[in-house]
Order: sequence, then C-alpha cells, then structure tokens
Amino acid sequence: MRRVPQKAARVAPADRSGCMVRLIVGLGNPGPAYDRTRHNAGFWFIERLAAAHGCVLREESRFHGRVGAINLTEPVHLLAPLTFMNRSGLAVAAMARFYKIAPEHILVVHDELDFGPGVVRIKRDGGHGGHNGLRDIMAQLGSGGFLRLRIGIGRPAGSMAVADYVLAAPSASDRQAISGAIEKALACLSELLAGHVEQVMNRLHV
Repeated sequence: MRRVPQKAARVAPADRSGCMVRLIVGLGNPGPAYDRTRHNAGFWFIERLAAAHGCVLREESRFHGRVGAINLTEPVHLLAPLTFMNRSGLAVAAMARFYKIAPEHILVVHDELDFGPGVVRIKRDGGHGGHNGLRDIMAQLGSGGFLRLRIGIGRPAGSMAVADYVLAAPSASDRQAISGAIEKALACLSELLAGHVEQVMNRLHV
C-alpha cells in the first residue's frame, strides 16, 4: 500500500525534571495473525509491563493504538500502536504532541535481529538499522533521539527472507529465551525510568 507522507510532529523541549521516560512504546503488528510472531516482541513487553501494574490497555482512536498509564515515581504512558509496524510513528507522534513529550523522554521497545534470543540491550539515539517501525517513528518525530530497548530475536538461517522470519513464530526454546530477556528488562525498568541509563546498560550488557 502506498504510504502518504506525514508532517513530523512538533514536540516540546525536554523537561529535565522528574522521571526521564514519560512514554513507553512497544512495537508490533495488530491482530491475531501476528500475536505470536517475532516482530511482536515489543507488544509482548508492553503487555507484560501493563499486567504487572494492573493496567488495562484500551484502544484509543486519537492515538492510533492501545494506551494506558502506570504510576511509578510519576505517571508513565504506555502505547502499543495499532497502525502496523511501518506506520508506528503515526501513533507515537500523536501521543508525543498531545502530552508534550520530547523524543528524549520516549522509550521504544522493539525486536532486534542483531542479537540472539535472550539478549536485551539499551541504546540511546542512533539510526533505524533497517527496522521499519523505528524508521517511521524517526520520520514522524523528526528525531532519532529516543531510547531503544532492543529485544534479541536472532537472524534467519540459510536463505530464509528476513520478512518471513520476523513474521513467523519463534521456536518454543527461543520464545522462552525472549520471555526471559523481557523479565530482565522489566527488573531494570525503575532505574531506567529514573534516568540511570548507564547503570541499566551495565546490568543488561554483561
């Protein structure tokens, strides 16, 4: 389907006070056909996080996704875009504009081909690395200056196309490893939200 160019969101300057992360976005594709696919690792994270805090994600048309909020040191918004992966920026930009959240206060959780299942990493800024969800978020926000939580899914073996691989379900052992990586990341989330990015990097990157 041909993509219609969108204007980049105008977001407020960074607010250095309080919690560093004000919006957590988990990337994936909507619908039962994609629920168990590797590309939905970001959805798995955001759903696990919401459940842990008794938060029910509800569909909100103005934000083009399922949204909720959790209370830690202060409210943190949660978003699972329902735009399909390559239009994720539409949802992220809508929430960023409405709540006046600068890119540096956004954490995007996504699947990562460059790491094997069970590996999870934090990254500041950077490019999209070919990930269509990140590509669109950067285009819509006009910035790549958000945090990324990268959940390893590994690369396809042999001649299998990347698109086919990410849209297929992982093996039982890989799914267990990915689930373990999500748990490790959740255990560090309070530190991350408080702005202790280097500390979290040290814990996750060992």
